[in-house]
Amino acid sequence: MSITRRLSVVIGPNPPARLDKALSRDVPEEEGLSRSRLAKLIAEGGVRLAGAVETNPRAKVAEGDVLELVFEEASDVETRPEDIPLDVVYEDASLIVVNKPVGMVVHPAPGSPGGTLVNALLHHCGDSLSGIGGEKRPGIVHRIDKDTSGLLVVAKTDKAHTGLAAQFEAHSVHRHYKAVVYGVPDAGDPRLRGVRGVSFEAGNILKVTTQLARHKHDRQKQAVLFQGGRHAITRARIEEAFGTPAVAALLDCWLETGRTHQIRVHMAHAGFGLIGDQTYGGRRKLSDKAVGQAGAQAVADFPRQALHAATLGFIHPETGEELAFEAPIAPDMQALIDALRG
Repeated sequence: MSITRRLSVVIGPNPPARLDKALSRDVPEEEGLSRSRLAKLIAEGGVRLAGAVETNPRAKVAEGDVLELVFEEASDVETRPEDIPLDVVYEDASLIVVNKPVGMVVHPAPGSPGGTLVNALLHHCGDSLSGIGGEKRPGIVHRIDKDTSGLLVVAKTDKAHTGLAAQFEAHSVHRHYKAVVYGVPDAGDPRLRGVRGVSFEAGNILKVTTQLARHKHDRQKQAVLFQGGRHAITRARIEEAFGTPAVAALLDCWLETGRTHQIRVHMAHAGFGLIGDQTYGGRRKLSDKAVGQAGAQAVADFPRQALHAATLGFIHPETGEELAFEAPIAPDMQALIDALRG
């Protein structure tokens, strides 16, 4: 069964010259409309500009233009409880903290209607999740990427949801991530003096300060900007360097803001892409001489971004208690670190 959807899209500032590219940039990501789907929609007459059907993908658009999209989509699948094991770090009547495994999507979306953290939570918590997030996102206050492991807090009451959301909005939640990156950030590196937005603080702490926004030509990516977008600050310090000479590092990263893909984008911008990050990190080959054959092979084979949400701290939204949690690095990432040490 399918239903007809109508979606209005307002073209933002400095749009790409072509209709198809402007739509790809400005259609909200949560709508799940890929570039190929949008191209097909234009060709089939499903896009209207100023009330008239526009089938030319190269048609010009301007800032402020309102495009109406009409398309068929499958009716929503009810989000159902699923008996999926959860690694529960903490739980009370107000909230639950879980250690999300690699490969689990946080909430249902086009392409992943089931097997998500929300499906597991509905089974575990029953009817006690906060309803603020809606049917597909009950209790969800923040999220981490499918292939990033680590800590998430989920609200079980509306009061907890509102209180936690306010803390995330105020950037008062303490979050540290472990990341394995190519290269070793060092204040003495002359290359970094020429990278805009990159600086160092006392103690050889790397600081990256930019704006972030959706990539102009790829809606699934974020891009570094210095005008427009949303303000983002990431800090990182070296926990361990690998290789002789050092060619990779384990970093402790923390966020002053929390934007989509922030650590991944910022580390890549500074020249320290995450190992395994096929979207931002690039594929670099580390030599056997520097990290040994096992280390070099482990880097080449690592299939996802080497990123783990290791610590999470916040004020309990109902009791006022300070809470702090830690989760061990996922086994596959720990194996990568061990191989690089070898």
